[in-house]
Amino acid sequence: MKQKHTFDVLVAGGGHAGIEASLISAKLGLRVLLVTIDTAAIGRMSCNPAIGGLAKGQIVREIDSLGGVMGKFSDKSGIQFKMLNKKKGRSVWSPRAQVDKRKYEHLATSAINKASVKTIAGEVVSLVVDKYKIQGAVLRTGEKILCRSIIITCGTFLSGVVHIGNRKVAAGRMGENPSVGLTESLVSLGFKSGRLKTGTPPRINKNTIDWKKTKEAFGDSSPVPFSYSSKNFNPPNIPCHTVTTTNESHEIIKENMSSSPMFSGEITGVGPRYCPSIEDKIHRFSHQKSHTLFLEPEWVGSDQIYINGFSTSLPESAQLKSIRAIPALKRCDFLRPGYAIEYDFFHPAQLKSTLESKNISGLFFAGQINGTSGYEEAAAQGLISGINATSYIKELDYLVLPRNAAYIGVMIDDLITKDAFEPYRMFTSRAEFRLLLRYSNSEERLFKTSDRFNLLSTNERGAAKQRLNIKNQIRLLIKESISPGDVSAKKPKIKQKQPASTYLKRADVSIWDLPKRFLKNRFQNKNVPGWALNEIFEDVESEIKYEGYIKRHSRQISALKKNENMRIPQRIRYESILGLSSEAKEKLSFVRPENIGQAMRISGLSSTDISIVMVNIGRF
Repeated sequence: MKQKHTFDVLVAGGGHAGIEASLISAKLGLRVLLVTIDTAAIGRMSCNPAIGGLAKGQIVREIDSLGGVMGKFSDKSGIQFKMLNKKKGRSVWSPRAQVDKRKYEHLATSAINKASVKTIAGEVVSLVVDKYKIQGAVLRTGEKILCRSIIITCGTFLSGVVHIGNRKVAAGRMGENPSVGLTESLVSLGFKSGRLKTGTPPRINKNTIDWKKTKEAFGDSSPVPFSYSSKNFNPPNIPCHTVTTTNESHEIIKENMSSSPMFSGEITGVGPRYCPSIEDKIHRFSHQKSHTLFLEPEWVGSDQIYINGFSTSLPESAQLKSIRAIPALKRCDFLRPGYAIEYDFFHPAQLKSTLESKNISGLFFAGQINGTSGYEEAAAQGLISGINATSYIKELDYLVLPRNAAYIGVMIDDLITKDAFEPYRMFTSRAEFRLLLRYSNSEERLFKTSDRFNLLSTNERGAAKQRLNIKNQIRLLIKESISPGDVSAKKPKIKQKQPASTYLKRADVSIWDLPKRFLKNRFQNKNVPGWALNEIFEDVESEIKYEGYIKRHSRQISALKKNENMRIPQRIRYESILGLSSEAKEKLSFVRPENIGQAMRISGLSSTDISIVMVNIGRF
């Protein structure tokens, strides 16, 4: 007798991955159950009260273009917006927002409720599997819930342990219980786990800071939102403040280094290189006399200030002493000390490029359980896993984003081919085709995908088509010629008539230097906000200026596609292939790449190993 499934999808975890997975699955018509330890903590920002940043801002844009919600929530809760990397080429510009974390949580919870996602406080401790296929989950209470697919998004909660000096507390976040038992259940099913570490800074009382000894740091005066749905965008520009560490604070940290669990050996999990603790900074960068710290409000009107740049697991007394060695913080009081947290993760090489398990059908992993760090990386994985869980249930095509299509595609490919031996964070440098992956062209890059998978509402789809139509009109327009008399006296001269696009290729010319007939007054539309119109114009300019590089990327992508199209049978037995090195056999057997392109990106494999695999594909 066929089992009756109570739900289509069960999402375990209410963080940023769980939110996106739940909402997109419900949007696509599935019956969704969200199981989370604390229903009051949905969308909680455990660390920095900010969204976006270098490469992360591009991911948020991509989430928005694929029907996700992180950008929308950020625009509504943002208190300061800033475009990063503006001194560099536009291809690596990255939007970032400081947000009101409480408002963000409220928006997330409200969206979950409005979407008719069933939410319960609970904890998944084991899975119900039959013939390598998900059938349901068992909660800590012993209750069995039948479902057709499960998405695990447990963040730092899997066997989480908080460290403050020599003090250890079992917790998924400070003051919140960890998830215990699920790791063991997954390991019993054949999954390989590991241990990672991350950390967070202290929170201090705003009223105990000498603000006169800090420097203000405002956002942009003309801010750019994350979501194209944000029309009347006029956020406040509430400043953060900066201070710098002192020699005295460095000496205090050095004196207490042996009490840090990272240095005492108490923590075995690997931490992020790109976001080191303050004690790690002092140790690794001893030549630096000071480090900049950002004092960030956690919500509007909050007395709680986040010290960005001072992540630590030192004893609380040492933390406070070293912070008070900074003039502006001489009399500061803690609201919460900084801490490190160790947690279990599962090697992402065990997943397909859909984020579905290679071993168990209908089981998806998203977020920090895959070895990533960051809200944005988690949200993107949640979105993709939710879309693909829907495809799995409805027996439709899966969504797989190639590396040339999105930063999300780069991240997932990195995870499954290179695996995670330290917390993974997205950087622009990880994307070899980053000239094509601009924040400003995410909608165009991903529109066909969002349309094929029906990820946008009718209104969203219509508005996107309108913006893309305007972009194509501008592309046609700049092919028209300009004469020497069209050029402003303040701009480089031309001797003869030429296409406007040719003139635009000059480094000292912008699209706003073109005659008025080319500019935005020809495209005024009440449905397209001014900021979006500006962005469309400037992205067309980027296409012109990067034209040579883009053509080179196109040739590289054609070669890449040939390798991606050469599928590798999953039944292949690498251990039986003669000529493969022992290392190659081990890595290929663990990763089980889906195609030759993925195999080529596995570290440690030689060109000879790849050639041998290609020769043997037909044998299996």
